[in-house]
Amino acid sequence: MQQGREHTLKAFDQDLDRLRALISEMGGLAEHSIGEAMRCLIERDVEGAKRIVEEDKKLDALEMETERRVVQLIALRAPMAGDLRDTVAALKISGVVERIGDYAKNIARRVPQLKDAGKIEPMSLLPEMARIATQMVHDVLDAFVNRDAEAAVRVAERDEAVDDFYDSIFRTLLTFMMENPSNIGQVTHLLFIAKNLERVGDHATNIAEMVYYAATAQHLPERLEKAGAR
Repeated sequence: MQQGREHTLKAFDQDLDRLRALISEMGGLAEHSIGEAMRCLIERDVEGAKRIVEEDKKLDALEMETERRVVQLIALRAPMAGDLRDTVAALKISGVVERIGDYAKNIARRVPQLKDAGKIEPMSLLPEMARIATQMVHDVLDAFVNRDAEAAVRVAERDEAVDDFYDSIFRTLLTFMMENPSNIGQVTHLLFIAKNLERVGDHATNIAEMVYYAATAQHLPERLEKAGAR
């Protein structure tokens, strides 16, 4: 009987490992898409931007595969307690990562609108904001794979830096728009891009909350205090 139980536990662990691998793959694709979208923006690479939009289908397919595996795992293994939290977290996180990929796609779709834009100095701030946000995504997915609650907390704490970056870029772009009214249309696109990057940071923080709960069965108190203060 004990041998059968160990076999079941081993099979469940393998199923969870496959789920984590799928989500890591999704995360890698989302990170790459954001980085490429920013490169296309800076270099005015319209064809590259089109490829990013097209490749978003890969993320959609991986999310569907993750959902299928989660349903199968729950049906076959009937996980309890921590195992169930890990399984549900995998399902929720896959949806959030797919949404992060959508933000990369949204940025890419604005590249053609900016291909003839002149020199807009605040644009140079966006790649650094993107770097911070995508690093948060990378680190929080590592925390999920490793069931590292403390690493998840550290990611959540970095969301404020992304918010501050957004506020700074927003003010800079607004000033630029007032001083150069002829660039209002182009600057508006940049404002939307900055907002997309800010949302990437928010979603990384949402994943951090899920990782923390899956690992500890407790909610992330720092995040709740922050949300209540706003």
